[in-house]
This record gives sequence, structure tokens and C-alpha cells, in this order.
Amino acid sequence: MSVQEARDPRKEFGAAVTSAAGLDSRIVVLSADSGGSSGFSDFIKKWPERYFEFGIMEQGVVGIASGMATTGKIPVFCAIAPFVTSRPFEMVRNDIGYMRQNVKIAGRNGGITYSDLGSTHHSLEDFAIMRMIPGMTVLCPQDPNEIKNSAAAMLEHDGPVYMRIGNEPVPVFTDDKPFTIGKAEVYREGGDVSIISTGTLTAVVLEAAGVLAEKGIHARVIGMPTICPLDENAVGEAAKKTGRIVTVEEHYVPGGLGSAVCEFCAANAPVPVKMLGIPKSYAGAGPYRELLASYNLDRDGIVRSVIETCI
Repeated sequence: MSVQEARDPRKEFGAAVTSAAGLDSRIVVLSADSGGSSGFSDFIKKWPERYFEFGIMEQGVVGIASGMATTGKIPVFCAIAPFVTSRPFEMVRNDIGYMRQNVKIAGRNGGITYSDLGSTHHSLEDFAIMRMIPGMTVLCPQDPNEIKNSAAAMLEHDGPVYMRIGNEPVPVFTDDKPFTIGKAEVYREGGDVSIISTGTLTAVVLEAAGVLAEKGIHARVIGMPTICPLDENAVGEAAKKTGRIVTVEEHYVPGGLGSAVCEFCAANAPVPVKMLGIPKSYAGAGPYRELLASYNLDRDGIVRSVIETCI
């Protein structure tokens, strides 16, 4: 596994949907004043009749997407993450979740990647609220290859899906292969501690694991791009092999990947779990990398936290 050049996750997502749309005429794209920023410029040029711009009315877009799904279309609604999750939550819960509609929602600029715009544009509760909707699949791909392949899997999946993608360019470090919803992958073996991460922070975790190895701590690194349904077999195996787990995510500490891992471990594999994420408070504004470091979600912060766990 080699790290390659960084790419814009929004462009990768838009290109993946555009490619899939060339093979399936049922795919349509819905936008709330953000089609170009979501990576759909080529889609708009190729299929203007399959692109629907509604302006800033996310609640209404969700209802329209649900209605379009009843006609056999596969609607993809992509906009800024808090505006497709928190703002229209009731509509997502009822019009899409309760009605079991085949709608795909993509939240871009997830986590704190809209760093300088502050708390109104951060999305730190999306895993928590979306995984609480019965039947909703929640994805958080980790690099450009996985964005492309998970988008294809999302569009093939029959049922509602929420996918979070970021904003900052991210390096390619996974293999270009078909994506299986609900499946984790072990990127590094180790017997001292298991680190389970999701999203683009997995690349940072791999860097941290290299530093930890130099310090004599050998971490088992597991990428978990599906938040719901959780790969329980991977979590159980991690608990069995290392006896302690650290979770890493760009989300509030409560409610996200860490909570899902703790829920499983409490019932099936009781081991210590340390959850790394954003404290449940309104995050600050500023340069993205500096914000990550302030919450110990950069390489050095993760190293320090894992060492504390292993001592």
C-alpha cells in the first residue's frame, strides 16, 4: 500500500456519480444551490435534464427526492453536510427513512473541513443522527479510491444511504477495488492496541502507527468506512487480538463510530475503548490542520493518546 497524490474528495465524488449515471439512466442529481461545488459540473453538461437545482431549500429537496424515488429514479442529493442532515432531519427521517426510499444523500465538507466558517458549517453530529434512522446506511470513505468505489456501491444498494465526504485534498492509500458496504479492512497488523478509524483521518492514523512502532508500540490499524452497519466481526477480532481499542473520527466523541464500537464491545467483547474525536462543544474556527491539532487529531496527538492508552 503506497500513498499517492492528494485529490479533491468533492470532485472524486461528482466524477463517480457522473460515471455511474452514464450506465444507469435512473440516476438523477438534486442540488440546493451547490451543484458545481459538489463536483457535478460535468454531470450538468452531459445530462442537464437529469439535474435539478432547487436553491436553498434542503427540506423541500428531501421530499422531492423521496417522491422521485417512488417513480423508479435513483436521486442523489449532495450539499454541505449539516444542511443535508441537521437542517432537514425530520424530512430525512420520515420521507426517506420511514418510507424506505432509495435516496442517496451526500454531505460534503463534513466534520470540521469547513474550518474557517465555524460551527454553523461544521458537521459533527451527522453519524449520530443518521445512524439512528432505521434502515439508513452510513458511509464515510477514507480516500479518493474509496470515494469512487463506495459511490458505485451506494448507487447499487437498494435503500437509503448517507455518505460523508470532506473538503481538503486527501491522499490515495487504498487499493482501487470494489467496495463492500459493512466491511472494514486491516491496514496494519499489531498486537499492542487496535486503532479503528474512519474517513480521511485513517491516513493520519497510519502515519501515527508508524511513529508508534518506532516507540515500541505496535498498533493494529483498521479502517471502518461503514459506520452503519458496523463490521462487528472486525471489532470483535480487534478486541480479541489486542485487548484494547482506540477509535478515531472527525465527529463528536459521543454518538459516532466510537459509540458504535463501545455498544458492540459492551455486549459482546468487554475491553477498554478510548474514543478520540471532537469534545461535545461548538468547535472553533481557523485553519483546518491547526484545528485538528488542537483536538489531538493530528499525527502527534493520536500518538500521544495511544501511548497514554497503552501505558
